[in-house]
Amino acid sequence: MVRTFTLRESIDLALKQSAVVHSVREGVNVSESGRKEAQTSFFPKFSTSYQYTRLNEKPETTITGLGTVQTGTQDNYQWDVGVTQPVFAGGKIINAYRINKLGVDVSRMEEMITVQNIILEVREAYFNILKSERILEVAEQSVEQLEAQRDTAQSFYDVGIIPKNDLLFAEVELANGKQQLVIAENSVQRAKAQFNTVVRRDINAFVEVEDILVYKPLDITLVRCLEKAVEVRPEIQKAILAIEQTQKAVNLAKSDFYPSINVFGTYSKFGDEPDVSGSKYDDQEEWYVGGIATWNFWEWGKTRHSVNANKSRVKQSEDALINIKDAIAFAVKSSYLSLREAEKRIFVAKKAIEQAEENFRINQERYREQVATSTDVIDAQTLLTKAKSDYYNSLSDYNIAIGRLERAVGVVYPATVEEVLSHKE
Repeated sequence: MVRTFTLRESIDLALKQSAVVHSVREGVNVSESGRKEAQTSFFPKFSTSYQYTRLNEKPETTITGLGTVQTGTQDNYQWDVGVTQPVFAGGKIINAYRINKLGVDVSRMEEMITVQNIILEVREAYFNILKSERILEVAEQSVEQLEAQRDTAQSFYDVGIIPKNDLLFAEVELANGKQQLVIAENSVQRAKAQFNTVVRRDINAFVEVEDILVYKPLDITLVRCLEKAVEVRPEIQKAILAIEQTQKAVNLAKSDFYPSINVFGTYSKFGDEPDVSGSKYDDQEEWYVGGIATWNFWEWGKTRHSVNANKSRVKQSEDALINIKDAIAFAVKSSYLSLREAEKRIFVAKKAIEQAEENFRINQERYREQVATSTDVIDAQTLLTKAKSDYYNSLSDYNIAIGRLERAVGVVYPATVEEVLSHKE
């Protein structure tokens, strides 16, 4: 049984199999791992070490009245266990964590952007198949009409009603029509190959898609589209997060103005045997705790310059947000105008088909009555073919424009622009 893909099934398949989507989702995992790594800086750090030292000779000292006295062992073993807990770092640890946490959100926005781009690619490929199939049908009908005209012209020529050049003209136009049919057939195959590429199927796999190439009016306004885009467009959310990251980077740089304070503790065992069981010269174990404050109070303005650099990055991020909003506003308006343009072209083309069909019928009748030439009939047939092609192109452009408007607004699949922006919401 041949499987017929719906638009939703096509999108689901592409999102499941897309290497681009898989890669960006791995990027989310990278960011999440970075956040967890930064989180570990809040906790105490434990360490251990085991060392062996052999001296070139036994330690000795000379004591008056006693002579030479051994004060240590030639073989020395030591095992240490230590713990260090940061107490104050001037905000360095918390701001580093916050930057990485925002990085996770940025990665999720990148994932959403990628998903929406893939959805638009699938929609365009899907409707290009439907359009190319309709254009192929028009090309097939055109060849049939041209063959009928050639046959009529042949019969008229055979009885001496029309001259040779009238028949030749019909034959030439039939040959041209067959060439257009070949082009239309290749367009169908190319559209299906593009679809298979987008959803990551075998490029030569058979494709059958559900026919949804119809006109459905949309009750939406440009103002609502612009408002909604500012609310939900992931590129805007990503830019806002980038501003927050750079602000946290300023605080991170400022942390070097302050000292860092850590507390630590160490437990050690000694011995002249590998089991560190002590010796007659050293206690078997000892422990100590302490604290340390470190402050680089003069580095020739290094910290100040770092802070200023990050403040400039904040301004750059704010400027980037302004540019992104402007670009999105233009994209929304451009997509909306393209949608309404295609919508108007649908009605114009539909009316043109009615007129072209009547014109073709009249010229066929006039040709049968020999008050028109083959040129008149074929010109009328060409106009009819063009009118039908224009109609299906407009219908396809309209449906693709819906997808582009959804992408421009930032509508999240599987919601539709109509559901999100309709006056009934």
